[in-house]
Amino acid sequence: MPHLKFRGILPEELCKINKPLLDELVEIIKCPRDYFEMEYIHTTAIRDGEMAQVYPFVEVAWFDRGQEVQDQTAMAITKHVKELGIEAVDIAFTQYQKNSYYENGEHF
Repeated sequence: MPHLKFRGILPEELCKINKPLLDELVEIIKCPRDYFEMEYIHTTAIRDGEMAQVYPFVEVAWFDRGQEVQDQTAMAITKHVKELGIEAVDIAFTQYQKNSYYENGEHF
């Protein structure tokens, strides 16, 4: 936790930014590196009855850390994704609630 879920960016490309992105996010978010989960989600876009390229999209699921940290996180992700030659990326944040997040049957 935090969980970063990437769509529309090839896993080979994500491997290139994994370490430097997490290095930066550890400093911004102030949580241990092993708390982060970075995933590639394979999706297929369908437009007008045809398969189409998936637009680059990142979902960050985490406990709320305030607007400033969220803004810095979005900028860091954007910077590293653009280093792959991707011109635009959307990022959405999902906030977990402590009483709705369980680890080994116990909520936070």
